[in-house]
Amino acid sequence: MRVTGESWWRVFFCHGSVYDHSMNRCAQVGDILQPARRLLILEEGSRMNQAVQSSVNVRVSTMEEVPQLNQLITQSARELSKGFYTDEETEAAIEHVFGVDTALVKDGSYFTAEIDGKLAGCGGWSRRRTLYGGDQRPMGGAEFLDPQQDAARIRAFFIAPDAARRGVGTAIFNACKAAARAQGFTALELMATLPGVPFYKVLGFQKLEDVADTLPNGVTIRFERMRLELE
Repeated sequence: MRVTGESWWRVFFCHGSVYDHSMNRCAQVGDILQPARRLLILEEGSRMNQAVQSSVNVRVSTMEEVPQLNQLITQSARELSKGFYTDEETEAAIEHVFGVDTALVKDGSYFTAEIDGKLAGCGGWSRRRTLYGGDQRPMGGAEFLDPQQDAARIRAFFIAPDAARRGVGTAIFNACKAAARAQGFTALELMATLPGVPFYKVLGFQKLEDVADTLPNGVTIRFERMRLELE
């Protein structure tokens, strides 16, 4: 099922479940989603149609597909980091930084994107303090953030090389933004890889600081910490 602007009801995430406006309650994912667990984030007409390509399907990720997602992340990093990181930096980041944080999958806040049934990308958001890093090295505490004081996290966006520049990242981002708003957050923060910086700038993120993370093997990876105030 595709994300479109043709319907007038909305589905948003609650913590560990889904908020259904038509029923005015949080419901378990299985109460609302189809067996394939496709996530619909439906908003009024034109705004979503402008932001999301109709051919991109976005759904909640499952623990069973984490190995596939990690494989996509590795392929994406190796191909799309060229010109931004050296091969040594990329391989070090794959080993120590890039990967799925399964806490997000368990929280129901990590998404899988598909085009014509083929895996095209992944990414998520989080109510937890961790700012970046996969299971191998999450950076930041796992405690929950306060929407009144803290910015929600945008986490681990990776696009399949053959799906680049086809609206996949934007589709995932809009799912994340809608879910974070539904939880009361008014700002988003992330740790951007250098290849990701131009994409996030287009979305309106502003640079907060340059970050140099020295990994356990001694290789230093450069990032930009960025922030977006939600309208």
